[in-house]
Amino acid sequence: MVISGAREVAETVTDPELPMLTLAELGVLREVEVGQGGRVVVSITPTYTGCPAMDTMRDDLDARLREAGYSEVEIRVVLTPAWSTDWITPSGRRKLAEAGIAPPGPAPRRASGPVPLTLVPPAQLVRCPLCGSPDTVLQSEFSATACKALRRCRSCAEPFEHVKEI
Repeated sequence: MVISGAREVAETVTDPELPMLTLAELGVLREVEVGQGGRVVVSITPTYTGCPAMDTMRDDLDARLREAGYSEVEIRVVLTPAWSTDWITPSGRRKLAEAGIAPPGPAPRRASGPVPLTLVPPAQLVRCPLCGSPDTVLQSEFSATACKALRRCRSCAEPFEHVKEI
């Protein structure tokens, strides 16, 4: 017996690398369709190519939907359009900051065509999620996951993670 709507169930699944966010808040959950006979098809988009959390996301969505009474579940990975940090919801951004992780700023905008190559990374204003100071410095381009950078606040001296703009 189905106890809840498939979309509502899928929206409760959290990201394995950022467990304070649901896949819906992260913008990874794209579509949930219930077809004939109660078959559920869920479409998700990886945050970046090769994201190691995709298998866990698929397994968690499948398990949660089956627990809710859906016996036939298919999880599809959709690559187009590519995921962007702009898809993180306002509540997701708030939850990141509350967890001490600086949310991303606006994603870079590009005209169509080749991606320009620069030799220096663009200057970024990333506020400390702990004290709010804009006086932060990049420590490492990579943190616990490839989608986050490690920064340090010069005001409160605390290190923090920052979700990189994609």
